[in-house]
Amino acid sequence: MRKIIVTGGNRLTGEISISGAKNAVLPILAATVIGANESTIFNVPELRDVEVMERILLSLGCNVKKMDKMIWVDSKPLNNHKIPEDLVREMRSSIILMGAMLSRCGEVIISYPGGCEIGPRPIDMHLKALRELGAEIEESHGFIYCKANELKGCEIQLDYPSVGATENIMLAAVKAKGTTVIRNAAREPEIIDLQSYLNKAGAKINGAGTSVIIIDGVDKLNNVTHNTMPDRIVAGTYMIASAITEGEVVVKNIIIDHLQAVIAKLREAGCLIYNDNNSLKIIGPKQINSIEMIQTLPYPGFPTDMQAQMMALLSIANGTSIISETVFENRFKHAEELTRMGANIKIFGKVAVIKGVKELTGAKTAAKDLRGGACLILAGLAARGVTEVENMYHIERGYENFHVELRELGADIKKID
Repeated sequence: MRKIIVTGGNRLTGEISISGAKNAVLPILAATVIGANESTIFNVPELRDVEVMERILLSLGCNVKKMDKMIWVDSKPLNNHKIPEDLVREMRSSIILMGAMLSRCGEVIISYPGGCEIGPRPIDMHLKALRELGAEIEESHGFIYCKANELKGCEIQLDYPSVGATENIMLAAVKAKGTTVIRNAAREPEIIDLQSYLNKAGAKINGAGTSVIIIDGVDKLNNVTHNTMPDRIVAGTYMIASAITEGEVVVKNIIIDHLQAVIAKLREAGCLIYNDNNSLKIIGPKQINSIEMIQTLPYPGFPTDMQAQMMALLSIANGTSIISETVFENRFKHAEELTRMGANIKIFGKVAVIKGVKELTGAKTAAKDLRGGACLILAGLAARGVTEVENMYHIERGYENFHVELRELGADIKKID
C-alpha cells in the first residue's frame, strides 16, 4: 500500500507556484463535449480526478491528447451516451456530465457518483433543475436515465447555492431554446471560470460570481483555448503548511481575492501575511492563537474544503477553537486520526471543539478523504517523530506531487510505494 511518511519538526521556507484548479478544470472538461468542437485547455493539474475525466471523454468517443499541462479535446467523434459506471464511482464530479451530455445528445445514462465519503451530497437539485429544462429522468437500479427531445430555457430557483447543480444547469442551458435564469446560484470562482470557457466558445452567459446567472441559448459552439484558474484550495493548504511549521513561504500564481476568508482566519491565528500582485508571503507564528469560531459556508465564506487543514493548525493552538461544518454532514473523519497524534478534539454533530495541545506526536494514520489526507500531512509536518499517512490515493485526487513540493520547501517527507 502506498503511503506518505513525514518526519516532523522542519521549518518550511521558499516559494511554491500553484497549478490549475481541480474544481475548475473538471467541469470545463465536461463542457468540452457540448459543442462538437475542439478545446485546448492549459494549466491542467496532474491529478487522479483529471485522469478519470480524460478516460470518461475517451469512452464517449472523443479524441483526447495530453501534453505537460495541456489537454486537447476534439468532441466531434462522440458516439456514446453511457458514462462508464466504474469511472463515475471513482469521482463525484462526473455527475456534471448529465447537463453537458443532454445538451449534446439529448440523452445520457449515468450511475450515481462516488468520490470522498464526507456525508450525503444528494443530487435532487440537479435532477429537479434538469426536469424543469425539459428532461425526462428515470432512476432505476443505481442508474439515472435522462432524455430530452428539446431543452427549453426557464427560471430555476435553487434551494441551496450548490456548485454542482449550478454547473449542471449552465451546461444543459448553453444550447437550450430561449433564456435560462438561475437564482440563488453558487458564486464560487470556479463558476466564473466555467462561464469564461463557455463564452470564449460562443456561449452567452452573464452573472457568474453573483447569485443570478442568465444563459441565452446558442445554436453552436466554436473551437476554444482556455487557461484554467489557479487552485485556491491547494494555495490555502500550502499557506497552512507555512503557518503550522513557523515557516516563511511565498505562494505564487494565485488570485488573492479567492483566498480572503482563509487569509482572515490565518491572521486571526497569528500569521503575518503580505501580498504582492499574484502572490502571498505567509510567516507562521511561534505560538498559534486559537480561533473562537470558524463556520464553513458557500463562497465567499470559509470553504469547507479548507476545514480539515485548519483543524490540523488549531490542534496545536493556544486555547480552544470551534469549527462549525454547515456544508457536509460527515466531514470530521480526520478528527479521529488527529486524536491518534495527541490532538484533543471533541465532535458534537456538526461542531468540533478543538482544545490546543502543546505538541502532536507522530503516529500511523489513514486518509479517509482528500482534504482529510492533506490535514494529516500538515499535522505530521508539525508533530514530534514520524507520521505515516495511508490511503495516499485520496490525496492524489486533488494535490499534484504534494510530497515533492513540500520536500522542496524543506519538509522531511517521502512516498513509499
